[in-house]
Amino acid sequence: MSMFSSFNINASGMTAQRYRMDIISENVANADTTRTADGNPYRRKVVTFAEKGGQTPFGHVLGEAVYGHGYSGQGVKITGVYEDQETEMNMVYDPSHPDADENGYVTYPNVNIITEMTNMIDASRAYEANATAFSASKSMVLQGLEIGRG
Repeated sequence: MSMFSSFNINASGMTAQRYRMDIISENVANADTTRTADGNPYRRKVVTFAEKGGQTPFGHVLGEAVYGHGYSGQGVKITGVYEDQETEMNMVYDPSHPDADENGYVTYPNVNIITEMTNMIDASRAYEANATAFSASKSMVLQGLEIGRG
């Protein structure tokens, strides 16, 4: 692995987690949005990730790690953002609300603030882990340069 590969891997992880935090923030901000531009309630969004550079089977990676052939991973990429169709929308009885149906129920987004905050903590910790690994890689490179200078 070249010295810049670790920087690229950590940077891709930080970028992906930052994007995930942006989507979580959007979910929290729209937790009470009962009508979007298309006239429907807001739906929670979820980010999906995949390995950059194709899928590497676990056994292949393990074999390379054990037998010293190097690691083939290239980081992470965002494969998409999709609307959560599995979680039910929240139905709240409020006949005075302008978006209430004929029975007096308002359809609120399927955003659960507790779930979103838990996901935000997870994304934040993953970002921090990548930043720490980036810093450790930088420190190793600097140490290598110091050795070469002496």
